[in-house]
Amino acid sequence: MKTNRKLEMSELNRLSVDEFKKSGKLPVVIVLDNVRSLNNIGSIFRTSDAFGVEEIYLCGISGTPPHKEIHKTALGAENSVSWKYFNNTLHALEELQAKGYIVCALEQTEKSLNLTDFIPKPEQKYAFIFGNEVKGVLQEAINHSDLSLEIPQFGTKHSFNVSVTSGIVLWDFFVKRQKSSQ
Repeated sequence: MKTNRKLEMSELNRLSVDEFKKSGKLPVVIVLDNVRSLNNIGSIFRTSDAFGVEEIYLCGISGTPPHKEIHKTALGAENSVSWKYFNNTLHALEELQAKGYIVCALEQTEKSLNLTDFIPKPEQKYAFIFGNEVKGVLQEAINHSDLSLEIPQFGTKHSFNVSVTSGIVLWDFFVKRQKSSQ
C-alpha cells in the first residue's frame, strides 16, 4: 500500500499575518449585503484569506469582527483580511465604482451572465456582492451593479449557501486570472 503522508503545519510555509498584509492581493473586494450568519461571514473571511482578497465590505446587518462566532469559522482570517463596515450597501458600491471596480452581483436576474461565460478583463479590479441567505442581493444593489453573475445549478434548490457561493466565485476568478496571465 502506498503512503501519502499528510503535511505538518510547519511544512505548509504559510505567511504570517504581517507578511499577508504586505503581500500582493487578488484585485477583488467582497461585498456582503446583509449576510446574517456570523458563521458564513467567518467562512468568507477564511476563503478570502486563502485567495489573497484585497478587502471585505460588511454591509447592513452583516456582523463584524471581533466576534467569537465569526472567529469560529474564520480561524484568525478576520485578522489578516482587511475589512470595512458600511451601514448602507449602496454607499459601499458607490465607493468601489469611484475607485474603478466593476461591481458584480451574484444573483439570478433577467440579464445574469452564467459564471462559466464570465471572462475577467486583465488588470481590471472587481467587486463581488453576495447577499442575504434568504432574500439574496437587494434589488437596489443589483440596480447599482455593472453586471449580475449566476452559478449554474442542476438540482431542486434555487441557490447555494452564501459561503459556498463565495468559494466557487473566488476559485473561478482565481483560475481565470491565472490562465489569462500565462
